[in-house]
Amino acid sequence: MILHILRRNEWELALRQGSYRPLSLDAEGFIHCSTIDQATDTANLLFRGATDLLLLRIDETRLAATLKFEVPASAHDARGSARFPHIYGPLNLDAVIEAVEFPCDADGSFQLPAQIREFGGSGTSREGA
Repeated sequence: MILHILRRNEWELALRQGSYRPLSLDAEGFIHCSTIDQATDTANLLFRGATDLLLLRIDETRLAATLKFEVPASAHDARGSARFPHIYGPLNLDAVIEAVEFPCDADGSFQLPAQIREFGGSGTSREGA
């Protein structure tokens, strides 16, 4: 299972269109995702204080597009040499297990929602496909 953070209106648009194609797909060639262990750091780095977020739980075995685990391209990325899941193509909606509310705490920081935490971090896939 991999995760993708997005705004509610982006998910609603994907549901109407039948697939999810964020701006990063055209700009960078892939959709940014995270493992369970990476999602909180990613949210706190890039979305701190956002109140309209969802986490998509994605079954990587159901992806129509290629999935690769890669280090961030930016040398300034504080997350080091960790490998992040990138989807190289639109996200087919039948690969999405569920969309989970991802609210921030009062201080703007994020914690994994209970229904994501129950899957734990130890079983997440870390190597490339």
